Amino acid sequence: MDIINTIGRRKTSVARVYLQVGKGAIKVNEKELSVYFPSEILQLIVKQPLETLEADGKFDIDINVDGGGPKGQAEAVRLAISRALVELDEENKPALKKEGFLTRDPRMVERKKPGRRKARRRFQFSKR
Repeated sequence: MDIINTIGRRKTSVARVYLQVGKGAIKVNEKELSVYFPSEILQLIVKQPLETLEADGKFDIDINVDGGGPKGQAEAVRLAISRALVELDEENKPALKKEGFLTRDPRMVERKKPGRRKARRRFQFSKR
């Protein structure tokens, strides 16, 4: 079996995942998963597709992730891993789709508008 390559996006984060059969090593940007994502919650988000299919420890996963913050990166990785597992075996699709792991979250930060403090927030009004 060769290496499966997929991509996942969330907010401004882009994750490229290389999945192959192995012993369960997960590396993110050449670091261990627990080092790159010290938060237990973010580690859980990354491992959700594997735990759903009870495949935790069966695949070696090498991940390159760029842009955004930790939460967006973790969710981009989750989408990429889910897509890789579907590409590996099409029978994995219903279980992952039911959990919502194959849906790309389209929400992005709204751009700042001119004459406003943020996207919608106005400057404070002063009557006098």
